[in-house]
Amino acid sequence: MEEIRALLDAVLNIEFIRAVISNPRKKEGIIKVKVRPLEKRGQLVFQFEAFTEKQAFHSNLDKKEAGEKFMEYAEQFRQIQIETTGEEYTVLISKKGKAAVKKRKKKVKTGQADLSHNRKKHYILEEGVPVPFLHDLGVMTEDGKIVKTRTDKFRQINRFLEFIEDILPRLDRERELTILDFGCGKSYLTFAMYYYLHELKGYDIRIIGLDLKEDVIEHCGKLAEKYGYEKLTFLVGDIADYSGTDHVDMVVTLHACDTATDYALAKAVGWKADVILSVPCCQHELNGQLSGISGGGNLAPVLDYGLLRERFAALATDGLRAKYLERSGYETQVLEFIDMEHTPKNILLRAVRRDSDSGKTSGRRKAEQAAEEIRKCEEFLQADLTLGRLLSDIRENK
Repeated sequence: MEEIRALLDAVLNIEFIRAVISNPRKKEGIIKVKVRPLEKRGQLVFQFEAFTEKQAFHSNLDKKEAGEKFMEYAEQFRQIQIETTGEEYTVLISKKGKAAVKKRKKKVKTGQADLSHNRKKHYILEEGVPVPFLHDLGVMTEDGKIVKTRTDKFRQINRFLEFIEDILPRLDRERELTILDFGCGKSYLTFAMYYYLHELKGYDIRIIGLDLKEDVIEHCGKLAEKYGYEKLTFLVGDIADYSGTDHVDMVVTLHACDTATDYALAKAVGWKADVILSVPCCQHELNGQLSGISGGGNLAPVLDYGLLRERFAALATDGLRAKYLERSGYETQVLEFIDMEHTPKNILLRAVRRDSDSGKTSGRRKAEQAAEEIRKCEEFLQADLTLGRLLSDIRENK
């Protein structure tokens, strides 16, 4: 851990901008920590914002205390990302506590962080900084102001990029990466991914957006050409039948309706994609199967009411999907995408393929546990879901 101590001694100063501590070793408790600098009574301090599933806790620490807190979290988490005015650092911490520090110098040195207590929320894509695709998609004005009626969309885009920011250490900088966006639609998030990963972070990426609507795909293709995004392409096609590549690093599927999500997830597992980001939508399949539970059984207080039955079916479907992915070798999280007040379809499944060095025995144990939990749940609900069948076919054909 001496590498981390040396790094902290060098970066915990006025040029520190932010840090994100993520990928916890245990699922319960604190799942993420954000750190930013503050000025308090004329002194530089570092504010730690630690998140659980439902709460956030704050503490302001001086340099020495902040360094100790960082080291404490280094034992509980697998990765730390630090940004200063001139550099970006990624710290990966192995199971045995060995740290690997990767440094990347910024092409253009940025200004110091805002040290005020009441500063506006930091977004990855900042208001006031014009982004061409956001203007053309009606989210920004030409001078970078957010269109009032599209504030929710702007926040959604930034929230999505935060999920990607967390998995940056899993993306290889040494080669071209392929990302597939199934059901890309108008492609707000597809363009945001390309802009963030390629333009801001310097990754060599190829993104393919796939959708069934020809007019939408044609429009998105013209925009990509207009911005000079040479490795961003859009194709008309169906998720279930897509076979345009045999290797994919990341699969994104946002609001693919009903079982289209399952086909996209199965494709991702078949490709052994390192990262999967999925926001499911319109989960009808299990709702229809719940009628097999005689008279509603112990679930009658839920299944007897249409609205509750629909929501229960959606939650159970996504819970099973998360477990299917864990059984297939992924560490899976179920996260809130955007606030419930904006849409009830706010669950995001983020699955990261388990590292080969995390231990075959441990990985096998987790997969077996997930398989047993799936079996019991399917038996109780008398469920037979598309994703389960698709993944079984993949395992049989290996």
